[in-house]
Amino acid sequence: MRNRLANETSTYLLQHADNPVNWYPWGEEALTLARKQDKPILLSVGYSACHWCHVMAHESFEDSETAAIMNEYFVNIKVDREERPDVDSIYMKAVVAMAGQGGWPMTVFLTPEGEPFFGGTYYPPVPRYGMPSFKQVLMSAAQAWQERRGDVLEQANNLTHHIRSTIDLAQNLKMGDLDEQLLVQAQRGIERQFDFRKGGFGRAPKFPQPMTIEFLLRRYLSTGEQQILRMVELTLEQMAYGGIYDQLGGGFARYSTDDDWLVPHFEKMLYDNALLSRVYLHAWQITKRPLFRRIAEETLDWALVELCHESGGFHSSLDADSEGEEGRFYVWSADEVHTLLGGDAEPFMLLYDVTESGNWEGKNILRIVRDIKNLSKEIERDPEEVSRLLNQARLRLYEARSKRIWPGRDEKILTAWNGLLLASLAEAGRDLNRPEFSKAAVNLAEHLFRHHRSEEGRLWRTWKPGLPAKYNAYLDDYAFLAEGLLSLYQSTFNERWFLWAQELVDVMLDHFRDEENGGFFDTSDDHEVLIHRPKDLQDNAIPSGNSAAVGVLLKLSLYTGQSHYWDIAQEVTSAMGQAMSSYPLGFGHWLCATEFMWPLLAR
Repeated sequence: MRNRLANETSTYLLQHADNPVNWYPWGEEALTLARKQDKPILLSVGYSACHWCHVMAHESFEDSETAAIMNEYFVNIKVDREERPDVDSIYMKAVVAMAGQGGWPMTVFLTPEGEPFFGGTYYPPVPRYGMPSFKQVLMSAAQAWQERRGDVLEQANNLTHHIRSTIDLAQNLKMGDLDEQLLVQAQRGIERQFDFRKGGFGRAPKFPQPMTIEFLLRRYLSTGEQQILRMVELTLEQMAYGGIYDQLGGGFARYSTDDDWLVPHFEKMLYDNALLSRVYLHAWQITKRPLFRRIAEETLDWALVELCHESGGFHSSLDADSEGEEGRFYVWSADEVHTLLGGDAEPFMLLYDVTESGNWEGKNILRIVRDIKNLSKEIERDPEEVSRLLNQARLRLYEARSKRIWPGRDEKILTAWNGLLLASLAEAGRDLNRPEFSKAAVNLAEHLFRHHRSEEGRLWRTWKPGLPAKYNAYLDDYAFLAEGLLSLYQSTFNERWFLWAQELVDVMLDHFRDEENGGFFDTSDDHEVLIHRPKDLQDNAIPSGNSAAVGVLLKLSLYTGQSHYWDIAQEVTSAMGQAMSSYPLGFGHWLCATEFMWPLLAR
């Protein structure tokens, strides 16, 4: 029998609809059942493009013996972290507190009241690498609930108190000055963690960190320091040449597992490519380097071809896996390249690091290891001829790859992520003279207005073709979309988009602002009541809702001349000064807002 996930909008939940596990979506039905049956809750959180989520699903959730244990002892709830970032955020804090680190898939055991008492991430089907099997974890949690209830409830109370105490703003932070010294300290902190060999920040796994790069671009414009521009250019070059970038189809994978940007986890997320296309665009605006323009255009072209729905909205992601293997869609053997390209294979293989032995698990991830000028000398052929040959070779391989079994696509259309892409499309259409980008931006805004906005002017989080939109939108939905609409207004001067942006910001102030402690909650004041009302401040793969809210408030203040927008933004940002200067890599978008604000404050 299909479980209760069959009618969900989430591709991730639908992937589990035929599991023998009696899954419930997060909601009152499951929570009421847990209280009625006095059973603990097993909460499993992940997302569609997550490789290890698929691994655990195949190993455990599709296994009838494991499912029987889960069904007997627990009420089982499956959550898509992208649809319910509030649930994910709350229980991730508990997992990090218990295990020292978090990740997905996330596995958390809760009391019937929703309070966590044990959890972790991926668990193998048999004991491995010092980890217990998932069955052992299940039986231990069930036994603890039945035989040591007092200890379990005490642990749950302690973890819940920990979650509620991390109210991230104003309670533990003091108002400070937003001055040049803060920006200098943040810049120096970033420099100390920069990889001057291969670009990027820190060691593997390496994430692109577009918000940090945006801050550095702004610092370069303010100071003219060549060292700053060197960090930006090296990072953008190495990512563009690496395996993290799809050399045939465009677009970036989520991160690199190695220091050299060669081996990604192959999932391609809309939000990464929205942010990275914009940072490459900004780098081109400053340097006029053709490489940066090409990557910005190719990334947006990829989104239009592979993620755009006919309604104008954009789907969420492409999976890492196809045919049960991570990266299979994207890698090549030397024989495949020889067969497809024949006598033209040599220059392509030399440029893109294709060898008989391969550069990853016997296969080849395409990356650029030469420039065309030097390659032409090496093979003694005309550079224009070589460039033309390589373009034809890329098209041939892309066409051949398109006939493979494609990675799964997460069909849901998220307001926040589409807001990020709206900003990039609108700006790129304007600055690159690409009318198709401008048209796509207008179509996207029309889609969001038609499908994601309620009659009362509120937003929905997610929409899927053929189903009604659902879930009260979060802070980042309002802030990212307002930013995108302002970018679209700059391109079209259609007052409609400006007025909608202002409407969204006013809703944000009315329903998300924390009047007592400062800043904004991630959830609205009429949202479902959970064990904690989250307020995340740190920028992660995407800007935090709070830093995005600050950015759009600042711009709206300058557009309208209404000082209360600016005053709120300045108050919130001032409380983040110590965090920005001490941990700059975690607060890149905050630093961009501060850099934007500082020249006006210094007058």
